[in-house]
Amino acid sequence: MKKVLFSLLMVFAAGTTAVIAQEVEKTDGAKIEFTKEVHDYGTVENGANGDCTFEFKNTGNAPLIISNAKGSCGCTVPAWPKEPIAPGATSKITVKYDTKRPGAINKSVTITSNAVNAPSKVIRIKGDVKPKPESGAPVNKAGAPAN
Repeated sequence: MKKVLFSLLMVFAAGTTAVIAQEVEKTDGAKIEFTKEVHDYGTVENGANGDCTFEFKNTGNAPLIISNAKGSCGCTVPAWPKEPIAPGATSKITVKYDTKRPGAINKSVTITSNAVNAPSKVIRIKGDVKPKPESGAPVNKAGAPAN
């Protein structure tokens, strides 16, 4: 009976130690915290500046390393810091959207890093690009067709 109780106690202790170790792993290391996770362009002109910035901070206790940032399509191009971000330091990811594509914007950028709180983080852009202006007949200052 003593052997059975001792065996059960050892299994319980090993399981508790594993759970505690997992909790330590989740709190130790780099952490990424964004000031915003969605950028809304609103309604923009066709061909307007499609750049936006996502600022973030390493709130962890180890250097943050972003290994990749990938846009959901070729019209969404992210640029990210290649050097490690020290604990407590801030940095930014810039996203450029091709505003020569009229219509709704609903794209994402997936960030891969060593952050213990979000090793794979998704940030989003949204908005609407106006249609390309027609280059028809010349108009006068009043907006009427010129004769």
